[in-house]
Amino acid sequence: MPGESSGATVRKFPAAWAVGAPSAARGARGASAVWAFLAVALAAAAVGGESGGAPMTRDELDRFDGAKRFLPLSDGVTLAYLDVGARDGTPLVLIHGYTDSARDWAPIEPLLAAQFRLLIVDLRGHGASSKPDCCYTRFDFAYDVKLLLDALHVERADVAGHSLGSLVAQTFAELWPQATRRLILISSTGTSFGDISTAKNSSGGALPGWLEDVEKLQDPIDANSEFMKDWWRVSMSVNPEFFSHKQRVDAAAIPARVWRAIADQSLLGVDLQGMLPRIKASTLLIWGGRDALAGSAGREALRRGIAHAQVRTFDSLGHDLFWEDPAGVAAAITGFLANP
Repeated sequence: MPGESSGATVRKFPAAWAVGAPSAARGARGASAVWAFLAVALAAAAVGGESGGAPMTRDELDRFDGAKRFLPLSDGVTLAYLDVGARDGTPLVLIHGYTDSARDWAPIEPLLAAQFRLLIVDLRGHGASSKPDCCYTRFDFAYDVKLLLDALHVERADVAGHSLGSLVAQTFAELWPQATRRLILISSTGTSFGDISTAKNSSGGALPGWLEDVEKLQDPIDANSEFMKDWWRVSMSVNPEFFSHKQRVDAAAIPARVWRAIADQSLLGVDLQGMLPRIKASTLLIWGGRDALAGSAGREALRRGIAHAQVRTFDSLGHDLFWEDPAGVAAAITGFLANP
């Protein structure tokens, strides 16, 4: 998703990769949460030691990118994904946001890998996955994930999604409730992202302000253009330059038609509320208090639509909160999934 500024002071990777007791305790409840904290702390120790741990390095990011696998699906799409973490752990599917990739989860992956088998996807049209002419609805994205799990013989998994990925995760849980153990929606909405502007897309539909420039994109897209630097401004302010540069390069490799197709088919004029009651899995909603894209109406629609959903808000964070505070978000995820 675009660089939505939180207005908050955020931590750079050296501190964010370390897990301290205060951040873990915020997501902890009861005896099972003690294990959750220990698991997260052990994972953090594996990559950076105790508080003030080592910053993310190019080698670590290259290791993450190099673990990517490729699977031709029966619907014609070749999906890129990672299968990492605890081989005997509960499968946890991680789904990224609009124009992002599996790499989005790199800051949080070491904090989850000790306890979960992580299946981290590049959605079709993104990252190293194929970029077909058609189609890019939330149902197409969710079906790709289901085909991946079927091919890996994973019958049931926890599913977490961020931004666009949260809409895909919602859809997966709605269509395949028996395959969804628990659901985590990060920076999500039950309506739409952002405020509608007076601009129109090519079909005459109203555009949210943050999508206006997407309508004007032309190939080839310059990864170092002012548009791309603005699109990734939060990542550039929080993450190492070698990380945000790779994000810009990957996003620039997405054809302009695919940028628009995803927005038109999955983000604009989509009725999300009608199917929300189909979600049967226990659900955690995670938001940043300063997220300008996930507005109050969308948050309330999720609270109303998903029975007994738990809510965790990080008041000082924005839309891309697991870059801003990976340890805190990892603790919230682990604590929720560890509870019976």
